[in-house]
Amino acid sequence: MTDVLHTYWLRVKQFSPNARLYLASTIVTGAALGIYRLLFNFYVLSLNMDAGVAGGLTSANSMSALILAVPMGYLADMLGRKKSLILGGLVVCLTILAMTLWPFQWVLYLMNILNGAGQSLSAVTMSPFLIENSGEQERTYLFSLGSGAQMTASFVGNAVGGNLPSWIAARRGLPATSSTAYAGALAVVAVVGLLGLLPYFFLRTPRPSRSEKALFAPLAYAAREPALLAKLIVPMLVTSIGAGLLMPFMNIFFRVAYHQSDAVIGDLMAWGSLAMGIGLLIAPPLADRMGKIQLVVITQGLSIPFLAMLGFAPWFWLSGFAYYIRIALMNMSSPVYQTFVMERVEPDARATVASLVSMASNFGWAFSPSISGWLQVHYGFAPVYAGVIGLYTISVYLYWKFFWNRKEEALPVPAAGG
Repeated sequence: MTDVLHTYWLRVKQFSPNARLYLASTIVTGAALGIYRLLFNFYVLSLNMDAGVAGGLTSANSMSALILAVPMGYLADMLGRKKSLILGGLVVCLTILAMTLWPFQWVLYLMNILNGAGQSLSAVTMSPFLIENSGEQERTYLFSLGSGAQMTASFVGNAVGGNLPSWIAARRGLPATSSTAYAGALAVVAVVGLLGLLPYFFLRTPRPSRSEKALFAPLAYAAREPALLAKLIVPMLVTSIGAGLLMPFMNIFFRVAYHQSDAVIGDLMAWGSLAMGIGLLIAPPLADRMGKIQLVVITQGLSIPFLAMLGFAPWFWLSGFAYYIRIALMNMSSPVYQTFVMERVEPDARATVASLVSMASNFGWAFSPSISGWLQVHYGFAPVYAGVIGLYTISVYLYWKFFWNRKEEALPVPAAGG
């Protein structure tokens, strides 16, 4: 343990100034998004809309991110990493604020579409930015610490978010589950998210290149390496289809299946974020010891029995326990795999490959929530969990099949990114 902590400290000391600014922003925005993920579905339900509408909004958000991923990759190359991160975050925060000011269904759909565009721009920018602002030794630690810091901040956000509508309602003399209370809480999310963008204004990045070579290099790389790109992306695509069936509805599941209050669900999801954060923080030294793909296969495979326990446990405490273990195991390998992907892509193609990764991650979330919402209305959560278990099993098999016994060298990375 002492050696692990010493190694961790040495790697963190290697972080560049840009990487440290990214971490500072991640902590603040992570807390805000923790509140948002907890409360948005409840806000939709408080407006007399059902789970089908909630699923449709999630689908609209992810469909937008899916369709716009490749154009956003090119936009990120044109604007540069700094401007792209700022613009993407700004769009996300302003759309959340707009949904609190104009709570009409068509506005919610429109803002979720724009929100998806902002998320897409941020997502396709982040991985190339991190890999370009880190060295080989500390890169996995930066990816994992960034995700871990975001999840740990979400712990605080969920803990506060579960009680925030009650606090706002008490000051206004309203029920804690009123739409006004939820709208006030989401307005707080938007303001905190805007504050979280401030560190990005201090980033120092080179001006982006707009050469013809840079414009067509990603397409040339995709034509040259179609098999590798398919292997890198297909397992993530299968995982996203399963995740989209369940993850947007975890708060609704605990309310419907176990009749828990917003505060209890908020605490549960807060501790879940902390469990995920801990898992993300311990992932880099484990990846150093066993290998990146080995970590992905083992941790995601071990998470599947706990997924079954989560969905079918007869008692809330047992389901909650399974939730903690499953979320830590399933998600701890995500930044490790992102690092694995980016290290195997040529520098000129990284933004576009990040776009394809983003498309794969959003594909399931674009279609699955609507299907899940319909299933919940007509059949409950049992078929949802059965589908997720099957899809996660397939994705783990694909990771094992494609990469377990393959030894591929990482490509060189420039010292600084644009």
